[in-house]
Amino acid sequence: MTRLKVAFVSPVFLFPADAGGKIRTGNILRGLKESGRFDITLLSPATVEQQREWQGELDKRCERFIGWTPSTPRPRWQRAPDLLSSLPINVAADRTPAAVAAVEQALAAERFDVVVFDFVHAAVLRPVGLKCATVCFTHNVEAEIFERHARMAASTPLRWLWASQAAKMRRFEREALARFTRVVAVSERDAKMFEKNDGLTTVRAIPTGVDLDFFSWQAPADGVPTVVFTGSMDWEANVDGIRFYIDEVWPRVRARLPSALLRVIGKNPPAALVQHDVPGVSFTGFVDDVRDHARGAQAFVIPLRVGGGTRIKAFEAMAMGLPVVSTSIGIEGLDVEDGTHFLRADGAEPLADATLRLIADGALRLRLSRAARELVEAQFGHRVAAEAFGRILLEAVAAIEAVKAPQ
Repeated sequence: MTRLKVAFVSPVFLFPADAGGKIRTGNILRGLKESGRFDITLLSPATVEQQREWQGELDKRCERFIGWTPSTPRPRWQRAPDLLSSLPINVAADRTPAAVAAVEQALAAERFDVVVFDFVHAAVLRPVGLKCATVCFTHNVEAEIFERHARMAASTPLRWLWASQAAKMRRFEREALARFTRVVAVSERDAKMFEKNDGLTTVRAIPTGVDLDFFSWQAPADGVPTVVFTGSMDWEANVDGIRFYIDEVWPRVRARLPSALLRVIGKNPPAALVQHDVPGVSFTGFVDDVRDHARGAQAFVIPLRVGGGTRIKAFEAMAMGLPVVSTSIGIEGLDVEDGTHFLRADGAEPLADATLRLIADGALRLRLSRAARELVEAQFGHRVAAEAFGRILLEAVAAIEAVKAPQ
């Protein structure tokens, strides 16, 4: 069997898998490689030390890895000039000389059937004149995230800043995605948004996939009343959500249950949050294995008010057996039912009520936990998502071949 030759361009090194996008991409690549139908070359920034440390995980996801020297992270004040760019600030940061050169050289040196660009940001690394099929893997409707930040911003200058970035991202997203043979969305909702806002007819949706072997199920625990949140704490949507939960929701929980504990699991929490020293709240920072810190909780909260795409953390929690309470935005795009697989709660008082309900009601926890795990097993394993992604790659190649065929 001839395998499809795939180049996969990521703007970030995928390990450690400490963010939703890294986890999702890693799961897709692992599933594609396990299928035996794809020959994968992965390209991303990476130091020599990173490649050496994570070689075993890379081998599970690609046949070969091509890295370029990562740019040195800059403090926010040094990135201020990027606000004047015609590109959104997070896109401008990805277009480094090392990245452009590495991608251009790799794609010129070898013929690929299809090139995948991970996140719309990576479109700035696309060489001019690519002749093969191209696919953009969108993890969010990026412009929508900026627009939501603009609506939630606390001051007029911040609202203006977010709105300005939203307009740039809307323009960049529309122009960049129109150039791809196929666009992959992480939910039917996102696919419809791209069709409606950008007129795309090439977008296809895949399910959100979770590693069911890694996130094995355990019945929800009794014991010390514990609530957990997981997510990269250097992502603005997570910071906004957990700050809202700590400031507005947690006092309501503790007033009725003074022994309750909240554990925030994720890398790089802002010092202002950590030093706030709220009773019952702790931050783990980066952890090697989120399961060790999440298991034993009676409630898994997703209090997001901004964001986009789908939250893979929801399915990871459900796979582990953790009962989930989420805002509408936190569960957006996932095919789950309120009251059957999770509890929906928007606003401070409803979130507090739902959190306390899960802590108090062991039968409810078990019912939600079992139903959610059954759903994830049936529809959202990482192999299911990878199979859908693989079909889109084949469709993209067929579309290009049809155009090239003599009429």
